[in-house]
Amino acid sequence: MIRKLTPYLFVAPLMIFIAAFTYVPILASLNLSVRQWNFLTPDMPFVGLRNYQDLFSSREFWNSLWVTTLFAVFSVPLRLGAALLIASYLARETLPSRLLRGALFLPFVTSTVSIAVVFSWVFSTDYGMMNGMLGLLGLGKVPWLQDPHLALWVLIFVNTWKQIGYDIVIYIAGLQAIPQELYDAAAVDGGRRAHIFRRITLPLVMPTTYFLLVISVIEAFQVFTIVNVMTHGGPAGATDMLVNLLYEVGFVLFDIGRGSALAVILFVLLVSLAILKSRIVGRKVHYEA
Repeated sequence: MIRKLTPYLFVAPLMIFIAAFTYVPILASLNLSVRQWNFLTPDMPFVGLRNYQDLFSSREFWNSLWVTTLFAVFSVPLRLGAALLIASYLARETLPSRLLRGALFLPFVTSTVSIAVVFSWVFSTDYGMMNGMLGLLGLGKVPWLQDPHLALWVLIFVNTWKQIGYDIVIYIAGLQAIPQELYDAAAVDGGRRAHIFRRITLPLVMPTTYFLLVISVIEAFQVFTIVNVMTHGGPAGATDMLVNLLYEVGFVLFDIGRGSALAVILFVLLVSLAILKSRIVGRKVHYEA
């Protein structure tokens, strides 16, 4: 009996940690999502599905869902595509490649708040570096963070700049796992670089792409800091993403019930997307691999 229990005892601390900081909060959010609470009173009356009904009938919720979807749809392919192209040039073990890897990875480990503050200055309408360079070219000022048509693209650029270093490092690991003999054989057969990239590199790096696709979509749907620091969800709700709306509802308006309901909806949405990607993309990846 002791021998059978020993493996479980070794993993017990980790399981307790995961349960305390993952599963218990999920269950607590489920409980709070069907109650009305404002942090200030001990009473938490049961209201059933009213919080969910309020959200689904709210224009702010559907706007946030649309904005978050747009952010994910445009930012994730941009990140992964650029990361794969850059990783293809940095996969060789040379000193310049190693230095560039470190430089590109540095933003990923830098504080998101610091990056958001710096880029708020960069894209400032009155004294920002971007408008300063446009002024040198004789062009007028652009309200980067005040224009509803531009603000989301600015956030996509900032988020890509911060996260792409991680994607590059993972892609480099995937590219270096591809046997060099395949490239040598293709070169002997007279294969062109673009043809080799399409026929050898892309199929064999698909498992890495699938992994990055899953975590990138999850990260895109959970973006909060750059939104809260740079635009506060504005202008006119053009960058009001789901997590930012959750923060405003739960911790600004102190409507914990609706905030928890929004958290549950976001959780269900991310799980559904993960399952959908595993069914559609995952099968193709494992088949090709």
